[in-house]
Order: sequence, then C-alpha cells, then structure tokens
Amino acid sequence: MKRISRRTFLRAAAGAVAFPMIVSPRALGLNGSVAPSNRITMGFIGCGGRMGGVMSAFLQNKDVQPLAICDVWRNNREAVCQRLKLEPQASYNDFRELVARPDIDAVAIASPDHWHVLHSIHAMEAGKDVYCEKPLSNTVAEGRALVETATRYGAVFQHGTQLHSYGGTRRACELVRNGRLGKLKEIVIGSPPGRATGVHPTMPVPDGFDYDLWLGPTPWQPYTQARVFHEGGLPGWYFVSDYSHAGWIAGFGVHDLDIAQWGLGMERSGPVEIEGHGEYPTEGLFDTILTYRIEFTYASGLKIIMTDTGQNRHGVKFVGEKGWIFTRGHIEAEPRSLLSEEIGPNEIHLYRSLNHARNFLDCVKSRAETITPPEIAHRATSTALLGGIVCQLGRKLRWNPQTEHFHDDAEAERLLSYPMRTPWNV
Repeated sequence: MKRISRRTFLRAAAGAVAFPMIVSPRALGLNGSVAPSNRITMGFIGCGGRMGGVMSAFLQNKDVQPLAICDVWRNNREAVCQRLKLEPQASYNDFRELVARPDIDAVAIASPDHWHVLHSIHAMEAGKDVYCEKPLSNTVAEGRALVETATRYGAVFQHGTQLHSYGGTRRACELVRNGRLGKLKEIVIGSPPGRATGVHPTMPVPDGFDYDLWLGPTPWQPYTQARVFHEGGLPGWYFVSDYSHAGWIAGFGVHDLDIAQWGLGMERSGPVEIEGHGEYPTEGLFDTILTYRIEFTYASGLKIIMTDTGQNRHGVKFVGEKGWIFTRGHIEAEPRSLLSEEIGPNEIHLYRSLNHARNFLDCVKSRAETITPPEIAHRATSTALLGGIVCQLGRKLRWNPQTEHFHDDAEAERLLSYPMRTPWNV
C-alpha cells in the first residue's frame, strides 16, 4: 500500500481534530522563518547518551520541530524535556504512545541495540519516517523484517552510519570503484576491541526506571547498574550478548564494514564465505568478543580482513596493485598522487551527502532514498553479525547472500534469529 504524503495526512487530520501546539516556534529558535507546512515534526526515542549528538544534529536545522520524547528512565525524560522546553505531556515512557501521535512526521531512534528493530517497525507501521542508530539489528532475520516493513509502508529510513556522509569516505570509495588502485588485492579493517568487566551484584531497580520495558524482548535478568548504564564510558549492554549478539564487531565495526562494502560495490549484498576466531571474557557480566580476526570472502574472491585495532589501524585500507587508500571519514593514499585524481563525468559517482541529518530531512520531504537506506543498513549489519556467528562457532561458514541462509549448517542457521520475550515479536 502506498503511503499518503506527510502534508496530505496532516491536512486531513487537522480537519478532524485539533492537536495542541506543545512548543512555540520562538522557543525552538525558528522565529517564524520556516512555514509550518514545511516543518518536519519529530519524536525522539531513547534519550540517553547517544541521543545527545543525534538530537543536536537534527535540531540545528530550522525546519525541524521536536514534539515528543520517549525514554524508560524518568531522569532522561525530564532532562530532555527541560532542554527542549516541552510540556510534561510531550514525554512518554512507552514508545508506542509516541508513535501513535498523528502529528509526528518522523522519529529518531537511539535506544539500545535490542530495541532498534522493534522501535523502527512500530514507527513505520504508524506512518513515520525513521532515523535509527547503528547497528540496525541484533539478528539477520530482524534486519530483513525491517527492510520489508520499510518497503511495505513506503517509509523513508536512514541508518546512523554517518561516515557514509563524509567527503573523504565517498572520495576513497569512488577512487577504488573507478579502478585507481588497479586490481584490488584485499581490504583491511581495524576496529575497536570489546571490553571485559567483573562480576556485578544484583541491585534494586532505581525509582523512575522501567526496567521491564528496558529489557523488552530479551530474557529477564536481575538488575545491576553496569548492565544498563555507563560502565567505563560506554553503556554496559554493548558488551552483553542478550542485547548485542555480536558485541563490538557489530556495535562499532558496522561503521567500517559499511565503508568497506561501499568501496567494494557490495553494499547491497554480502560475503559468500566467512571464517574467523576471537577471544571472549572467561568471567564477569560482559560476555561478548574481545579481540578477533575475521575473513569475509566475496563472490569475486576478494577478501575483507577485519581485526581489532591491536592488529590493524582503526579504519579501512583498500590495497591494490597500484598502491593503497585509507579512510575513516578522511582519506590518505600511497602514492599521494592518487589524491589528485579526477573522477570523469562518465565514471562512477557515488551518492553525495554533505550532512547526514540534513540528508534524512531532505529525503523526508522529497521521498527519495537516503544515503544509508534499509537494504544498505541491513547488509552492513548482517555482515557484522555473520562475523559474530563465525567467531562463536569457531569454524568456516558458507553463506548465500541472495537467500540469506547458510549452506547445510543447521547450527549456524539457528543463530540467524532468537526468540523474543512475550509479548514482543517482529
């Protein structure tokens, strides 16, 4: 079913019921400079640490009007409401109440990884466009379900792999895809290692924190602060397999795999063979991978070699017959003359975005595909998840990127999805 346009829907809704104006244009710094019909009204789901940067990126655009926020932690809700000058009724504990509002055009999602797909799917089913932080999903099956939902509802979707919008990234990938390195030999990725911690005691759930809703589709576990909140500068759930099945391979490495597959021209596909190994904590709350080395082989025979940064520099290095190009938002090359190469009008020119948040907003208005749409987001994330599976099993796996199934490996197949705690499902 083709979704009606944002403005058509709002005009029809306005004729039926009047929605309160929660915050004035002056309070938002708009000062009447953007007509109401041209504004994009937004809700923000998951208002912890990462949302600070996401929200700032959107709110610096004068055509964005924040209408509502959602978080299961009351302290977060109160702090963000105060920052945005929103009334208390614009604050929600349950995301389903926020996405049900017909006066919201789009949502930004920066919740924990185990909530990304459910938050996104519910929002798209409610007629919202979606920006969602990385990684897209916790399983390959969930990621495919999100892609299908976006297609079914005609939603504009953008993934939080912001390096896709950096000029150095695009330039590096254009040079590689236009043959400036000659025949590619390999792509080498260095990405941060995981983390370990000790045993953390069970604690009372803090007042104002909806722990059951935070757990959502994951198994029930006793509350301890390090599971949920920051531990050594990052939320602990990044390194607990219930909430991040592939750990930091997907939690951070998806950025680098996204770049590597873009340069390889495989951003809408995936590898055909994966092998790798890693080290895991032997005790403590954190149980995801620490150090690793993974080889992803593609149909052409080319390999992406991904290791932790103890073995390779953080970023993506394309190695070819004529030299190498390195990028992680910026660009380096050897020989340096590669940096002055021009891309001709009849050569490959990749999607150009100068600002990730602005790209999403422009696409909400135009209904065009964003620079990191669902399929590209899913393929970068699923490749990372395959890396997690191969390290977990400790043996080489053969993968069909068309069907998204393993070849004759029932044990590996079972790891493509996980049961969700009632009542959640995709």
